[in-house]
Amino acid sequence: MSAPNAGDTAWVLVCAGLVLFMTPGLAAFYGGMVRTRNVLAMLQQNMIALGVVSLTWVLVGYTIAFGDDAGSGLFGNLELFGLTDLKVPPAPNLHVVDGRITVPTLAFVLFQMMFAVITPALVTGATAGRLRFGGWVLFLAVWSIVVYAPIAHWLWHPGGWLAKFGTQDWAGGLVVHASAGAAVLAVLLVVGRRRDWPHTAAPPNSIPLTIVGAGILWFGWFGFNGGDGLQANGLAAQAVLNTHLAAAAAMLVWLALERVTDGHSTVVGAVSGAVAGLATVTPTAGYVNAASAVAIGALAGLVCHFALKLKYLLRLDDALDVLAVHFVGGMLGTLLLGLFGNRGVNPLGADGLFLGGGGGLLWRQLVGVVSVVAFSFVLTWLIAAGVQALIGLRVPPADQERLDQAQQGADAYHLGGVTSLTAPGAPRRRTTAAPAGEPSVPPGQRVRVVTALLEPDPAANSADLRDALLRAGAISVIVSDAAVATTTPQASLLPRGYWQDQPLSARLRVTVLVGAEGVGAVLDELDRMGARRSDTFVQEAERVQP
Repeated sequence: MSAPNAGDTAWVLVCAGLVLFMTPGLAAFYGGMVRTRNVLAMLQQNMIALGVVSLTWVLVGYTIAFGDDAGSGLFGNLELFGLTDLKVPPAPNLHVVDGRITVPTLAFVLFQMMFAVITPALVTGATAGRLRFGGWVLFLAVWSIVVYAPIAHWLWHPGGWLAKFGTQDWAGGLVVHASAGAAVLAVLLVVGRRRDWPHTAAPPNSIPLTIVGAGILWFGWFGFNGGDGLQANGLAAQAVLNTHLAAAAAMLVWLALERVTDGHSTVVGAVSGAVAGLATVTPTAGYVNAASAVAIGALAGLVCHFALKLKYLLRLDDALDVLAVHFVGGMLGTLLLGLFGNRGVNPLGADGLFLGGGGGLLWRQLVGVVSVVAFSFVLTWLIAAGVQALIGLRVPPADQERLDQAQQGADAYHLGGVTSLTAPGAPRRRTTAAPAGEPSVPPGQRVRVVTALLEPDPAANSADLRDALLRAGAISVIVSDAAVATTTPQASLLPRGYWQDQPLSARLRVTVLVGAEGVGAVLDELDRMGARRSDTFVQEAERVQP
């Protein structure tokens, strides 16, 4: 028996770590695009897959996917249940995967585990704001065993029926993206739409968080596609290069289309295009050359961008466009392999239509797409409907806009307009503040309360605001957040071409306590800061006894 190859083993383990890193990357990618009060719930829904699916994979998922075929090509036998019998044949055994791929089987188990983890997590982008946490955990456990593991066996085990038929999937166009996309269709039928969709927009809470998540995904995808040959060789380099080129091409095409259709090329559009390119090149990365990868990425940017309209045609509330990016991208890439496949890149592959191979590979790819999508859709609907009936999968409508509080009793952010104001400061030791002086107006004397609304920008510096009002005669200054109704709603562009007309505009409410003789000076100072007299009020007040 061959000894494990140290270089190949190190490469596969590094790639496993990269794919693991993609799950928190996906959490950040999705988490930045949901409402402020649903951020923690989205992060939790993604991260919990690392716990749940890792265990189901070791217990039963791996043996269904990669145990010796049970004879039908549909699933493996249970001889590797719990990984308790790896030291005894049948292969794959503890020492190496097979005679050609000399990495320890446990390295292969770990690498494939990370694919099993991230695949169902893709669903959470479509169902944002609607998943009950307990129901989602149960769904994850069942789906990873009943749906994902058999599909992995079909395509990635030599005895799988699609593998023997000749359907090819380098790193998961079918096993990951198409299966998850079909699952999205089924789960959305069970959990339904958000309230008021599609008439109410959902602005992202943190585009920078989304961009960081996209960067992690792009980085991790090098392991996602680069490790599937299980060897550190030229084919791995080709797969990594193809991955990057396709993402770059898809990004540029998406940005160009955004410019034409919406008038702006946005950073969210850039990373959306990149992820579409990454998903589309996934099934082809180890079977095509660099020029083909560029073409595949460009087509991904074009097709996936226009697929954004798919959810409206199907009347499915896919919150973060998982169908357009992952489902369409995975199927598109699988079919494009039938055109661009190149045995000169990988002798284990097949020539596609454009390389003189005829339409045979394209036909086999089409059969694979139809089979995987149908299987995943039907089984996922049964699982989701069963979970909904048993413990509930959809959250109550009243909790849709406050999942963080409802499910975790916490909020992701504790910032407002006032605490966001700039102020002078420098590193220094903490000191005890000096006691405040006596008020300039004695208790019982009549004073005035001036209330005004300010635009946040002119009052950007809290120290300037305070000092100016104190110089004008203010005794105390209170600043709070407010919003005013506008006669003309403010239109704002949201990610991926969505628009929102916001009828409320943010303001700062400034409340000033001042003696009667200082009211005029305070009003003048507020005028200078942009307050309108029609939104300014002066009331009599009396200082209470301390």
